[in-house]
Amino acid sequence: MALVALAAGCASVPPPTPSPSAGESGATLAARCARAFAALDDAVASAGVADAQAARIAGFPYLRVDRLLASFRDEVESDAALAEWVRAMQRLGREAWLVEIANLPAKDTDGLMTKLRADGLGELPPTGFIEGCGNALRDGPDATPARRAALRAAATVPDDYDEWKRVVGLYPATRIPFAAGVRRWQDETRVVFSQPLDALPVHGELKRYTLAGEAVDRTQAQAAIAAARARSVLGIPDPEALSPLLATHAPVFEIDTATAVDRIGWPAHGRDGPTVDVARPAIFTRVVHTRYRGRVLPQLVYGVWFPERPLAGPFDPLGGRLDAVIWRVTLDVDGEPLAFDTIHGCGCYHLWFPTPRAQPLPLRDSLDEQAFVPVSLPRVGAGERVVVRIASGTHYVENVRLVADERSDTLRLPPADDDALRRLPLAGGGTRSLFGPDGIVPGTERGERWFFWPMGIREPGAMRQWGRHATAFVGRQHFDDADLFARYFVIEPQKP
Repeated sequence: MALVALAAGCASVPPPTPSPSAGESGATLAARCARAFAALDDAVASAGVADAQAARIAGFPYLRVDRLLASFRDEVESDAALAEWVRAMQRLGREAWLVEIANLPAKDTDGLMTKLRADGLGELPPTGFIEGCGNALRDGPDATPARRAALRAAATVPDDYDEWKRVVGLYPATRIPFAAGVRRWQDETRVVFSQPLDALPVHGELKRYTLAGEAVDRTQAQAAIAAARARSVLGIPDPEALSPLLATHAPVFEIDTATAVDRIGWPAHGRDGPTVDVARPAIFTRVVHTRYRGRVLPQLVYGVWFPERPLAGPFDPLGGRLDAVIWRVTLDVDGEPLAFDTIHGCGCYHLWFPTPRAQPLPLRDSLDEQAFVPVSLPRVGAGERVVVRIASGTHYVENVRLVADERSDTLRLPPADDDALRRLPLAGGGTRSLFGPDGIVPGTERGERWFFWPMGIREPGAMRQWGRHATAFVGRQHFDDADLFARYFVIEPQKP
């Protein structure tokens, strides 16, 4: 309790921020801040600790952008909407810079501080420097109409496909057999989901995991979402305000556990590469959003990590270090689930499970991958949870169903912040992200990369950071595309 009080007290006192020196203009301070950001960027790049979760914006070093915010860049017309949009990107920038600063090795930090002191900024805490210099640039040289127009043009997120690979790999021709392979996998998956539950093989013990915490009823959920949206000009609910919904809609991960590779845990930096500490089982969570016909809908994300996907043989192209399953719940503004979808940590095996309130739109006549729905789910009743059955070894999702009762042996875990993976402790001291500067977990490469590269995805099969999940080999699609749900589903009006 004393630590909580101390933290609250510290949080209430804003950190020192840069201010103009005697006789110095705001423009001169902004120039000092720009030089400091450049020095910081050089140090981060040199140390290889750049964070790829949100994209840098050329010319605006204090801002980062994700696909949701990028989707607003041509819509922020009013001063209030523009201000909120910029502040949201500034929050992403602050989070990323603080992650990168924390992950700098000591020698790189010392060199950086020397440069900052030379410009009169080296005595500030990182939060003060990032916040204060960001404000100085935002409210100074970047506040002009010309700079705001430049920001709208630059606030984009590059996709996670390498076009040159598609050119060299003759993509217009090679996508045809790849598309046929995708269709075969979909047909095989439908067969698996059509089987009765008791027909699925069990190679070990079915262990269950879910989140601990009290469920929020739908009236409370609807009120929480409405209140959070009302505080935003853009209609984007504050993720912190919606975090109580995580326990309400948490799935039950039912995992066929035959060996240690089927146990979930906390990713870590091992002596010879990434590993997962299965002595610390965890479910990682985050709150994100999608857009639907002028509305911003909440999405709840849950992820579990496995030590590896074991090789099925010496020539298995799919096995390798680490594996992960990500589950997402898309809610309507009233707090009721509309649809569920899942991928693996590589962005592979994207499956959708809509409820009756989200009707699939007709698929386009195209080879491109679109929403794959192996089964639909009924409307989720009060007190019901979705059970996600995960196979041993491959960790494929092979069944989803609703249950009203939870087994007494279900392990209930506190939610783990997914962003904690951006700062993991090192054995010799300090921290480093699980993910490399490209958003890929080093050491999780799969053999499939030698065969799938003509589709343009970087390191197909490797584990990825949030915001870096390309989900289609044929076509272009990302798990966090702002319009992904609206692209494939229409919300049916709720019946009384």
